[in-house]
Amino acid sequence: MTEVRLLIGTKKGAFIIDSANGRSQWQIQGPLFGGWEIYHINASPLNKNLIYASQFNGWFGQVLQRSFDAGKTWEAVSNSFNYSGEPKPHLWYDGSFHLWEFAKVWNLSPSLFDEKTVFAGIEDAAIFVSHDAGESWGELHGLREHSTAGSWQPGAGGLCLHTVIQDPTNSNRIYVGISAAGAFKSDDAGLNWKPINKGLRADYLPDDDVEVGHCVHRLALHRSKPEVLFMQKHWDVMRSDDAGENWYEISGNLPSDFGFAIAVDYNNPETVYVIPIKSDSEHFPPDHQLRVYRSQSGGYDWQPISKGLPQSHFYGNVLRGALSSDQCDPCGIYFGSTTGEI
Repeated sequence: MTEVRLLIGTKKGAFIIDSANGRSQWQIQGPLFGGWEIYHINASPLNKNLIYASQFNGWFGQVLQRSFDAGKTWEAVSNSFNYSGEPKPHLWYDGSFHLWEFAKVWNLSPSLFDEKTVFAGIEDAAIFVSHDAGESWGELHGLREHSTAGSWQPGAGGLCLHTVIQDPTNSNRIYVGISAAGAFKSDDAGLNWKPINKGLRADYLPDDDVEVGHCVHRLALHRSKPEVLFMQKHWDVMRSDDAGENWYEISGNLPSDFGFAIAVDYNNPETVYVIPIKSDSEHFPPDHQLRVYRSQSGGYDWQPISKGLPQSHFYGNVLRGALSSDQCDPCGIYFGSTTGEI
């Protein structure tokens, strides 16, 4: 019987929801860390019982947790994210300069290749790696020391490195997304990085060919075609067929191309899901109708899926980490809203 586990982070704690009977019944564990915001909770693809959680509280700050028994027990691990060397300033919201300062962990991505290795994307934007299951962390400082880093500027949520994706066929290739700097790629396991933003456009940028400054909301790829990347940008849904070297728009017939989340069907590399949001100032779906849009042609056309979803007076949002698929066939698509529904 197929087993499915959902790891859910909310502003009120974490939840682990399991189904062992074909997704017809679910067992809920939680809330874990009640009263804490959970920025990310993720499990090792090599050991489903090894789970990491990033919790944050405005009073008590950032704490990282680890479980070896699928969330039954937890222990705090290293929360020491020290930038390498002496950090230089980056642009602030008002155009002034601001020194790099650690705030919180936005992303935890356990390695596809080594059980004890896990990557962390943090705010202010940097990527760290642990090779001892979170006991210690070291910065992959080539990213933050890129020649463009001084011009990186925070988006509405901060200067956050929110997405880390490993190429499942190449352990040396890593992609990251930074709001609001853009997408970056490393082909040497994180030592050196380059921006991969050619083809991205933004009305607020005076130069269409600017190397950085793009507000990337989410990246996704499929394990069978890792050279094909999909992106939900601040505005625009984008696709690259050459590992991020060039991008083109695939927003097509979407009612809005603003949004935060994007996911690829586990069984079909050309089936993509997004959830359009009205605009960057009105964070609810167009016409107040909650609809998932699916493209079965790699983004060339989109069909709404609304059965079972509220089709009037829905005013919630779906954030960047809140859309995913399971590994069943057919695969299940899951998303969570800011109004508390799964």
